[in-house]
Amino acid sequence: MAFGSFDRKNASTPMAEINMVPLIDVVLVLLVIFIVTAPLMTHAVKLDLPKAVSQADIQKPEKIEFSIDATGDLFWNGQPLSRQEAQAKFTEAGQKRPQPEVYLRADQGVAYRFVAETLADASKAGLSKVAFVSDPGK
Repeated sequence: MAFGSFDRKNASTPMAEINMVPLIDVVLVLLVIFIVTAPLMTHAVKLDLPKAVSQADIQKPEKIEFSIDATGDLFWNGQPLSRQEAQAKFTEAGQKRPQPEVYLRADQGVAYRFVAETLADASKAGLSKVAFVSDPGK
């Protein structure tokens, strides 16, 4: 025991070192448990699976470039249109599969109202892939 001694002179003073024997016993038991259970965890069922070849069906979505100039005029792939025509085109594009990607180009001088209306129209039509296009700064 850590506090016991056969010497009468030092019988009342405790030992200063840690008794490592219980710690080593626990570590060895854990090591044995790990050695026994490790091969059981890697056990796998051997199967002869069928071979099949398939190719990924990758369809590139249509790209729509929607622009708003400084005066608030709207452009669909470079063609001018009104807001009602844009709403109709957004609704038509929202029905397509895969869903087209909308690249929104807005002039820096345009009122935010036009951008917000465009985003709301695209959202109502079910378009969720809307990206903002900007020129990289120097």
